[in-house]
Amino acid sequence: MRRIALVDPGSGNLASVRRAVERAAEGEVQVELTREAETLRHADAIILPGQGAFAACRAALDALDGMVAGLYEAVRVRGKPMLGICVGMQLLAQKGLEHGETPGLAWMPGVVAPMDPRAPDGTPLPLPQMGWNALSIHRPHPVLAGIRDGDHAYFVHSYAWTGAEPGDVLATTDYGGPVTAVVGHGTVVATQFHAEKSAALGLTLLRNFLQWRP
Repeated sequence: MRRIALVDPGSGNLASVRRAVERAAEGEVQVELTREAETLRHADAIILPGQGAFAACRAALDALDGMVAGLYEAVRVRGKPMLGICVGMQLLAQKGLEHGETPGLAWMPGVVAPMDPRAPDGTPLPLPQMGWNALSIHRPHPVLAGIRDGDHAYFVHSYAWTGAEPGDVLATTDYGGPVTAVVGHGTVVATQFHAEKSAALGLTLLRNFLQWRP
């Protein structure tokens, strides 16, 4: 049975992520909620969720003794697959600009910056982007298998990843212009949308991630 480390940086969506992972796996995984870096050494895969502001989530992650270094060792050095969700995706960028400038983990190029979505007539669109929005798949990836252009995922955010390497962008959505929705590089895949709240699409993505052997 595969062991999944679900990192607990103190965000509020952990229970729903855990339930969604267990539902997607149909009982074939052991999900361990953890605030201990040592847990990552024994995990087969890692999920980093996040909810709230970039700066607060980074501070919470830093407060977990050895967790930032442990994530780097497990994922970047040892090659374990990792899924980032929402702010868990944003933290992979070089920095975030929410409530001041905060360094990210800098695993991929890009900056998490405030959105300024506009309708075709220039009228500002509401923020946060909240609700269901269609995906545009930019390149195939095992974690996106079975997900098609136009399938909908659930978003809640006012900041978005900008300046990504084109090869790292797996999917976008449109909200007054293109918005980075899924990034991937090496053994890391991450979604701006809440996979755990994205119904059938979310379960498909989670199931694919659990089966992924990069």
